[in-house]
Amino acid sequence: MLNEEYLLCYAEMQDIDSWMKMIENVSDNFPGLETTDNMNSYRQTVIKNIKRETAICVKYGNKIVGAMIFSHHWQCLSCMAVHPNHRRKGIASAMIEKMISLFPSDIDISVTTFRKDDIKGIAPRALYKKYGFEEDELVIEFEYPHQQFILHRK
Repeated sequence: MLNEEYLLCYAEMQDIDSWMKMIENVSDNFPGLETTDNMNSYRQTVIKNIKRETAICVKYGNKIVGAMIFSHHWQCLSCMAVHPNHRRKGIASAMIEKMISLFPSDIDISVTTFRKDDIKGIAPRALYKKYGFEEDELVIEFEYPHQQFILHRK
């Protein structure tokens, strides 16, 4: 449950600059966002998802401190980040719960995260397991080793 000073909502076009600023703060946790070109491409992806209502965020005042993109078509959580100063406050959990509620109850949902032996994977793997996601295949994304997790709901 989120503290009342946080607001979970769909991202809107006026949120794009705040969203991108937050992502810049955590970009070292996102292989593929190291370059300006890739950040520009990511910005366009965020805009598309805002228009589709598949971008949700958590705001603290007028700043985005949590961001998530998901896909109904691919049945996945595509990207999730929480600002380091706002972690361990239920933000990621609130976004996951909201996303799951937006899918039909018989649809499996996937997410890709860091592998077991990667220090960056400790917190996200534990969080996904808390919600019932199970380890699946090992994959490479953005030239970096990852593992897919699946929330089986069928």
